[in-house]
Amino acid sequence: MVTIKNVWAREITGRDRLPAIEASVVTDNDCRGVAVVAAGSSVGIYEATFVYDGGERYFGKGVLKAVSNVNNVIAPELKGLDVTRQRDIDNLLIELDGTHDKSRLGANAMASVSSAVLIAAAQSLGLPLYRYVGGVNACVLPVPMVGVVTGGSRRYGGGERGGGKPVFEFMSYGAESFSEALYMNWQLSNKFQDIIRKKYKVVLHRRQGLAGIIKDDSDLLEVMTEAISALGFNDRVGFHLDVAAGCFMENDEFVGLFSRKAKTRDDMIDLYTEWCSKYPILDLEDPLDDDDFDGHAILTKELGIQITGDDLFATSPSRLRKGIELGAANAMVLKVPQIGTITEAFDAIQLAYRNGYRIFPGASRGEGASLADYAVGFNTGLSKSIGWGSPLANRYLSIEEDLGPSSRFLGIKALNLKKT
Repeated sequence: MVTIKNVWAREITGRDRLPAIEASVVTDNDCRGVAVVAAGSSVGIYEATFVYDGGERYFGKGVLKAVSNVNNVIAPELKGLDVTRQRDIDNLLIELDGTHDKSRLGANAMASVSSAVLIAAAQSLGLPLYRYVGGVNACVLPVPMVGVVTGGSRRYGGGERGGGKPVFEFMSYGAESFSEALYMNWQLSNKFQDIIRKKYKVVLHRRQGLAGIIKDDSDLLEVMTEAISALGFNDRVGFHLDVAAGCFMENDEFVGLFSRKAKTRDDMIDLYTEWCSKYPILDLEDPLDDDDFDGHAILTKELGIQITGDDLFATSPSRLRKGIELGAANAMVLKVPQIGTITEAFDAIQLAYRNGYRIFPGASRGEGASLADYAVGFNTGLSKSIGWGSPLANRYLSIEEDLGPSSRFLGIKALNLKKT
């Protein structure tokens, strides 16, 4: 038995110029697991609660309270426990917190420790994390995606909680391998910027993006489609739209989403129907409000594409169960910090798989390279927002090399599609 010798946390720099919490777990055979949880760019209302410091420091988003909860509350309880007993440890974390939404200790504190325990356990057994998670069957590399610069969620007004959404991404499913698909993404990103530069006489900057340049996002989809055709990638590349529509809801209308025109739920359904008939859209993520299970069910039935729940499900088995009962969506984003522990997140994965849903690991909560191991460990075949030069992208390449000839790339079959 390998036991936990020490647990601690600290505040580090995170994404969007805000702090993150980093937890470390060290075993008695001197293996160390490290995990980071950061604030999300857009946060669904049903996610487990992060503990922040409040006040003026870092706009109230400091995490010293969460760090203290790890060092003073969690750490003493975990010392001496078998590091491989993940479910027992996570149940203890849930018991120590004692709230329904993780608001006492904080989902950021709990998820960072839970994930660090998993990583330490894998190292203590001498296994790569993907192999510890998935066993001998872990072999599938995902369809990677690359986003295009849009200019943020408020370029048409509204979207106060949008955090840069909606995000438009290319999905290079028509490659023979992950590494080839990653190169296709690089080509698409460069071709997209080249077309924008020639068509609109501008050079894209991440902060401004296309704000004030295009009249609505139909123009953006036209340019993306043109980039695919220019590279000869027809029937090899499609689109993923991370909409986060609930962040744009004001007085029962979606304000500032895709254009300046406010839209009802019926308007949105009509727009998606039109877009899916004109453009190679393969996946819509959170296309309607977070509470609109019925609307998501309509889109799932009518469009024949993958409809993914992120804010809709919040990696929660209970919310996913409701979606399954109503036929809402057919895929779930995986973000461990949304629910608070590895065990709860992995339970949600198993529930999804048993009911024919796909899993879509998302990298917006600081999980970093570990997300690649989760994706390969569970053979998801999909992975969000794999930025060029990121630790996540390079971890996938490392795993692909490690697997060698046994690695698999599912391409279009990784998606939950009714239409082709």
